[in-house]
Amino acid sequence: MTDFQPAKAVTRAYMAAFDAAAPADRLAALQAHTGKDYHWRGLHPFHEQSGAQEVIDAFWAPLLSSFSALQRRETIFFAGLNDTDGQSSVWTCSMGHFKALFDQDWLGIPATRKIAMIRYAEFHRIDGGKIAETALFIDILDVIHQAGLNPLPPQTAASFVHPGPLTNDGQLFDAQDPAEGAKTLKTINDMAANISKANAIIQGKSDAKPLTPREELSQHWHEDMAWYGPAGIGAVFTIERYVEQHQQPFRRQLANRVFNGHVARIAEGNYGGFFGWPNLTVTPTGGYLGLPGSNRPSDMRVVDVYRRDGDKLAENWVFIDILHFLNQQGLDVLGRLAEVKRT
Repeated sequence: MTDFQPAKAVTRAYMAAFDAAAPADRLAALQAHTGKDYHWRGLHPFHEQSGAQEVIDAFWAPLLSSFSALQRRETIFFAGLNDTDGQSSVWTCSMGHFKALFDQDWLGIPATRKIAMIRYAEFHRIDGGKIAETALFIDILDVIHQAGLNPLPPQTAASFVHPGPLTNDGQLFDAQDPAEGAKTLKTINDMAANISKANAIIQGKSDAKPLTPREELSQHWHEDMAWYGPAGIGAVFTIERYVEQHQQPFRRQLANRVFNGHVARIAEGNYGGFFGWPNLTVTPTGGYLGLPGSNRPSDMRVVDVYRRDGDKLAENWVFIDILHFLNQQGLDVLGRLAEVKRT
């Protein structure tokens, strides 16, 4: 099946109704567009919720109480068959920012009464004309930065409001050529396979000749690639700076990397993406995010959204549940914010 238009229509109808509803009516809007066994995944401290009521109580009600006049400013929207389950399920992906006024404290983060831009990526599995499953990743650490606080040492790359695609064509409302989606998915999978090969060499599990970072990346990335990473790491531009400001710190300061798989991996047209729960398990050896090593294997929940240009990848938007990653190592960022506020 390559007709994703019905699944897109379900997601668009949900977003139109939910985003336009008053805060008190959001539950009804969510219930109307989700199945009875609705499963929701969110980042720390929200984690997993079951059913529309739990999702509203745990995430949406507190968010909407703190951020007024919230708007969805979407830059990417696409759908696809899930490559991780034999292409038996259809998912959609929406990515962009929630723009709002930060009027009340949220999660211990002090309100600014100014505009806040909350990065988000939202995946929905569509089944029987309803949303059966959701994963909503937001960049909470970036919101902390916008409030003028930085609980971590300086990050290796740049921090700013991340733009949408250079080509301004990321919202795939119309049907796309299936061959283009297949090409995007293959490019993503081949790139990921290269990372796995490099990891095997690093861990001494392969005798293959290692490629230089530039050789490895140039196989699947344009020279002027843009990588928009999460707060705590930051964004980079060009292969050279990607190697310097993200790849090398990641590989040198995180050991015993284990790939746990993805929940969903989809592509349509020139766009594709995936998320895992968790994608990776790694052991910090010291220095990553400017912090000491913990020798505790810790999980990374990650979203990657890609734009392909020709035969290579051009842009990559990345979300990582940094707070969950740090919490597993004994650093409770939100708890520390709360302690500061009490004192």
